[in-house]
Formats: sequence, structure tokens, C-alpha cells
Amino acid sequence: MPASLTEMAVEVLTTADGRAKTALSRQYAAEWFAARKAGTPLPIGDATPPLRPSRPEEPELLHPRDVPKRKPGSPQGRIALLHAVAHIELNAVDLHWDIIPRFAGTAMPLGFYDDWVKAADEESKHFNLMCDCLEAAGSQYGALPAHAGMWRAAEDTVDDFMGRLAVVPMVLEARGLDVTPGMIEIFRKADAADAVAALETIYAEEVAHVAYGSKWFHFLCGRHEMDPKETFHALVQRYFKGALKPPFNEEKRADAGLPPDFYWPLAAS
Repeated sequence: MPASLTEMAVEVLTTADGRAKTALSRQYAAEWFAARKAGTPLPIGDATPPLRPSRPEEPELLHPRDVPKRKPGSPQGRIALLHAVAHIELNAVDLHWDIIPRFAGTAMPLGFYDDWVKAADEESKHFNLMCDCLEAAGSQYGALPAHAGMWRAAEDTVDDFMGRLAVVPMVLEARGLDVTPGMIEIFRKADAADAVAALETIYAEEVAHVAYGSKWFHFLCGRHEMDPKETFHALVQRYFKGALKPPFNEEKRADAGLPPDFYWPLAAS
């Protein structure tokens, strides 16, 4: 049994099968919070994460431009959409566990670990919700190709804690707040009640994940006496390829602690 939180994280990261990975993720999250509730928090430790997480043999990973485009209004298009979201959620499980051992050398309050363990637990639930929807539609995760670009943000920020917070929760996950309402509408029009319910759960819980990023980014800016907005702009321009794409969900981004002057200056004109 892992003796520390970083050992738990590494075990999740080195588990390949999606359902097994997320089951372990949820088990370790429950153990972390049980220990916290008992007043005996587990040690953080210093286990070393892999550069890339273990993944199942399928789906085939392609360059984003090579992933086939499907019309979302068709049944096959809706399956492709569910598959894409499942792939994003599985990457998010690994991203949220990775941040714990990757930057364990930086002293952080226990609340930091609470937030990312909770986020990883919720992303695990989201992956399984999407898998359930895929299986109900006669498909499964791995049946379609997926894009290989998701982990690039982790590799690019492998030694930059603030860069990781800026790009993963505050850019990539914030993008989910922009596009999920449109996806919900596609499934609502198709009377796909289970998919609508799953996506509404994801939409509600992703706001907090973006907020965790913003909170701890601002915490580190305060520690280092850096201007949060200027620092965010510089890090996104360094690590994120291309401009941010409007339209933006300004209401949900505000709920997550992202004011418009953070992202509009980085937007495509």
C-alpha cells in the first residue's frame, strides 16, 4: 500500500486501463479525505511521477488535425463527441494527480492537496459517466481515435509550477466552460437524457477545478510578489500555442475567479 500521497499519485499515473485508473483514483481520494477528517493527514512524500502516464493500447492517438471530424447532429457524431469528452476527462485525471508529486518540492498548504485530490476524484467520476454513455450507445472508450495533444501542456510545464496552473486549469479547463453548454444542447435535442445529465454534472463541477487553478496561481503570485495578470499573460504566451478562442462563458469564468482582463487580451481577434 502507498505510504504517502505522492506514492498514491504515481500509482494512479502508472495504471493503464481507464476504468482501473479511475477506480484507484477514487479509492485513494477517499483514503486521503478519511485521514484528513480523522485529523491524521497522510504524509505528502516525494515519489517521482513518470514523464507520461500509462495509457490503454486504445484509442489510437493522432495529431489533432488528423482526428476525423464528424457532424455532431448524427448518432455517430454524438458518439464521437462523448468519446472526445471521455478522452479529455481521462487526461484530466492524470493531470490532477501529476501536479501533486511533480511539484511536491514546493511547500504548499494542505488545502492545495485537498483541492487537487478532489478534482482528480471528480474527473474520475466524469470519465466513468462518459464511458457509461458510450456503452449505452453501443460503443466504448478506445473505439475511436483521439488526439495526442492533451498531455503536451504537462510536458511543456514539467518544471514550471505556475505555468502548469496557468495553462491547465486556467486555460484548458476554462475552455470546457465555454463549449460544454453547446454540447448539452446537442444531446438535449437528441432526447439523450443520460448524456445531458452527465454533461450537466461535468459542467457544474468543472467551475471549481478552474477556481482551484486561479486560487493557487494567485497564492503563488502573492508569495513571490508578482502581478497575477501580467504573470498569467506571460506564461500563457510562453506555453500555450495560439490565441484563446472566443466566445467566452464570462459568467462561469467569473464564478471560477477568472476576470475578463485575464483572457480577452489573449484572444484571437
